[in-house]
Amino acid sequence: MQSFSAIHYCILYALVFCIFAETMSLMHTIRLKVDDKIYDKLLWFLSKFSKDEIEIVAENSAFDNDQKYLEKELNEIISGEAKFMSVEEAEERLEKSIKQHENRI
Repeated sequence: MQSFSAIHYCILYALVFCIFAETMSLMHTIRLKVDDKIYDKLLWFLSKFSKDEIEIVAENSAFDNDQKYLEKELNEIISGEAKFMSVEEAEERLEKSIKQHENRI
């Protein structure tokens, strides 16, 4: 019998949260490239709207990379290709890692 590891539970929780957050949003997202000459004017114009009307979302490549990684992990879980470990195995690996690094602090 396969069991979920702690990391798989975290990944699954994060994906469910992202999916839930996206479905709760009724706003559209657009991506713009803006010339430096009008950037400040555009931000001033957008700031005139309320947070309920427009939210400025900063680009974050780390978020995009994390989202791709989590989607890949979820697809492996769904397809049955994921390799799982028991809670005991996860605890053993965590203890081993802690022992390796506990003197670095």
